[in-house]
Amino acid sequence: MPKISRTLAATVILATLAATAWPALAQDKPALQRIRERGALIVGVYNEMPPFHAGGQGIDVALAGALAQALGVKLSLLPFNAGEDMNDDLRNMVWRGHYLGFGPADVLLHVPVDRPLMATNPRVNIFAPYYRERVMIARDLAKAPKLESLADLGSQKIAVPGQSLAGWLLIGADSGKYAGQLVTKLKDGTEAAALLQRGEVVAAAGHASELESVLAGDARFAIEPLPLPRMREGWVVGLAVKKESEDLARALQAAVNTLTENGELGKMFATAKVGWRKP
Repeated sequence: MPKISRTLAATVILATLAATAWPALAQDKPALQRIRERGALIVGVYNEMPPFHAGGQGIDVALAGALAQALGVKLSLLPFNAGEDMNDDLRNMVWRGHYLGFGPADVLLHVPVDRPLMATNPRVNIFAPYYRERVMIARDLAKAPKLESLADLGSQKIAVPGQSLAGWLLIGADSGKYAGQLVTKLKDGTEAAALLQRGEVVAAAGHASELESVLAGDARFAIEPLPLPRMREGWVVGLAVKKESEDLARALQAAVNTLTENGELGKMFATAKVGWRKP
């Protein structure tokens, strides 16, 4: 192999240094400036999370579009599969990027606004709560006219996604009393609600948004809180950006405030047949 001249070697080194320094220089700009120069807001949304995102449609997709519009730029949607836990998602989609080579996004949607989560993720700013989710149960009024406790369902089948909070609650309820009547091999609460709608089960449990998106407005069914003593009042979801993206956080918070105050946020939920619950 021929020897490389000192001049050529120096040129290669300088070009390499310039290429590696450019991203760092770009990162020195305020986040909002970078986004406006790019002309697009990159928004991370969870894959297969109906009614918030499924097949490029849903509440979070509508919200992402409204946020981009508020900043005066186009929307660049970045769907992704959830990691093992929320800490993984914040690392992969907010402050570092995924090891497969995509991300991070400018902002991630549907992040729990939770103090312990904030404390364990100091490189992230979680803010702008936009919805309160709850675990609920839907029932066929003709087959289960009352539901003061799960015992009122007798031995009838209950649909619930097993790998979910609703699933864990029902599997463990009353020391596992109802485990044998649960239909759990379901992807999410919308599938559970569909089984109820078809008359294959007497009740279906899941997130309120999942059940409502399928059953809301159908007088045959009631959707109400899961009758368990340990049931929480729900949790709030919001946005997440890098800790240093302070200008972006302020702009997005202002946008969410406006969407809430002018009723546009509520309309996004209503379009999906989901009742918007104030955070």
